[in-house]
Amino acid sequence: MKAFRCGDVVPGCARAFTGTEDEILGAVAAHAQQDHGLTEVPDELVAQVRGAMVPA
Repeated sequence: MKAFRCGDVVPGCARAFTGTEDEILGAVAAHAQQDHGLTEVPDELVAQVRGAMVPA
């Protein structure tokens, strides 16, 4: 189980996610589209999210 806080990558965002790495990446992709207006999640952002995940 891992955890990720969006604010660690996007300053000012308070959303947090927990789950497996794949679950978090899926939820973050949907969040990025809905709340941050991204139509596509760049590879660099995926790498940042993976790097910011911590054990939950």
